Amino acid sequence: MTISYRNIHLVFAAGALATVVATLVATGAFTAAGAMAPAQNAALGAGDSERGAQIYKTRCTGCHSLDANRIGPRHRGVYGRVAGSLDDFRYSPALQAATVVWDDNSLNRWLTNPEAFIPGQRMGFRLGDDAARRDVIAFLKRESGA
Repeated sequence: MTISYRNIHLVFAAGALATVVATLVATGAFTAAGAMAPAQNAALGAGDSERGAQIYKTRCTGCHSLDANRIGPRHRGVYGRVAGSLDDFRYSPALQAATVVWDDNSLNRWLTNPEAFIPGQRMGFRLGDDAARRDVIAFLKRESGA
């Protein structure tokens, strides 16, 4: 298995990946979902998932759904997922090539300015309010079971 991240390519023999992931989790470098350690994500502050659900309903459902692909991909399970990785959604080439794992920090950067975060992507929406972003991220995290 080969894992690529920011021009670093690692090749693992069968079974070795589990050992590497367990070591990274044990040392606190990554969470089991592959996201940044909680201490790094905590810097954003906790959002309110109930408020996030309302914001999601009013601001995101024009293009997204939790369980069905629409103009944008479905969001249930997005937290901890590699960007551009759903097999049944047609992503932009930029997102297909991205190596981002969706976590608090990456979702915050994405919702702040998608084009600055992943140039060439197709989402033309920004969520400018910091608190609203934290709330939506908390909602997506909850709905992903994270």
